[in-house]
Amino acid sequence: MALLVPLRHHRTLSLFIHGLFFVAFLLFLLVALSLPIIKTIYLLTLHAEPRADQPATNVATELQFGVWGFCATSVLNPPTWFTNPGDCVGPQLGYRVDNSTTLGQDILLLTGYPDIVNAITETLTVILVLHPVVAGLSLVVASTSLFLESHVMSTLSLVIAIITALLSSLVFAIDLALVIVAMNVVKGITIGNFSITFGNAVWMVLAGMVLTWAGVIALSARVCYCCGVRPADDGQL
Repeated sequence: MALLVPLRHHRTLSLFIHGLFFVAFLLFLLVALSLPIIKTIYLLTLHAEPRADQPATNVATELQFGVWGFCATSVLNPPTWFTNPGDCVGPQLGYRVDNSTTLGQDILLLTGYPDIVNAITETLTVILVLHPVVAGLSLVVASTSLFLESHVMSTLSLVIAIITALLSSLVFAIDLALVIVAMNVVKGITIGNFSITFGNAVWMVLAGMVLTWAGVIALSARVCYCCGVRPADDGQL
């Protein structure tokens, strides 16, 4: 068997596909390492509006949920773009609100319904498994796409890329559904004024998903020799 050399043929196409999947890998990896590991990346925020006549206290008024945990902050220590000084749960595999702790009592005061928070965290346990998997698969395709001189390697890259794109679509759908369901649940709370907002991690997953599907199209062009892609002997792409 001839030794495979990276970028021997289809150099432009290989670099293009490699770039797509490597950027997707970085996006999925950052989300997989989201709050509380990387506190500036989170999936959703549960926010409570304090009453106008209520003095500022240390009781949590905002919860930001990441894949590995969540952080609670108050109006006295609000999160910024680069820091989150609040009390955090995690990082750990699966997490729930312990009402016996100070943070748990704060959440009980915040919502009156700690089960809402626990329902969110149970869904996140499923997402926790998928994010690193999609990141890993993206890195695999980013590596194999450098060897498009081999039709077997190109086909293998396409198969893995399709699996990656499908899983990334599933992850985005779960992320999106999680926020929408949380929004609907919060609407049922009649005591207080609560709101749910999307976190930046959802849009990072969307961007990664788009990149993986673009990579699938590019790899398909290589495997079937279409869309301007020709065999290496013709000197095209």
